[in-house]
Amino acid sequence: MEDLILAILVGLALAAVRLKDLLAATAVLGAYSLMMAVLWAWMNALDVSFTEAAVGAGISTVLMLAAIVRVGRRESSRDRAPLFRTSLGTFRSRIKDEGGRAAHARGARFSAFAACALVAVGLLYGIPDMPPVGSHDAPALVHPDVAQRYLHKSPNREDGTLGEVGPANIITSVLGDYRGYDTMGETVVIFTAALCVVLLLRPAPRRRSKDGEGA
Repeated sequence: MEDLILAILVGLALAAVRLKDLLAATAVLGAYSLMMAVLWAWMNALDVSFTEAAVGAGISTVLMLAAIVRVGRRESSRDRAPLFRTSLGTFRSRIKDEGGRAAHARGARFSAFAACALVAVGLLYGIPDMPPVGSHDAPALVHPDVAQRYLHKSPNREDGTLGEVGPANIITSVLGDYRGYDTMGETVVIFTAALCVVLLLRPAPRRRSKDGEGA
């Protein structure tokens, strides 16, 4: 199942990059986020799955659709003067500038590809050392300073001994206390995305005519 979802994600990512229609690319990115939410749910990471579905497939898609309404579905082409109206020197300088921009674009694409290739090689190199999904002897579960500390030292005891954070629910203690700053950052991101949606979807201000009345 994981291999099928991964193949679908790769296909959606390539389609989103190659599409010229911004509306179609937005729909493909929304489907990509939805498949990522399905993958996280399949791996029993329900909190990440809910966040991906709400932010990636939900708020981000609405934000991009609102932007498309304002800027249009396709990029507008720049108006260029006819070549036969320019002088020979201007024509040569334009050819030189376009060649320089093309070389710069090729260099930027090569650098991006090299960086992605290095990251992919590093990830593939580390995959064999990762424990299987759901393994009971994974380092995150058996390490004394990670899961065992959260389970034994975070909640309050029945004999009155106070724990490090208090809540008996380990998920609440991790998300609300140990990862408090991270949770606050996620909340700020969601709030910022919602604020951007409100700013984009608000009605445009009415222009006033010369006599002071609204147009």
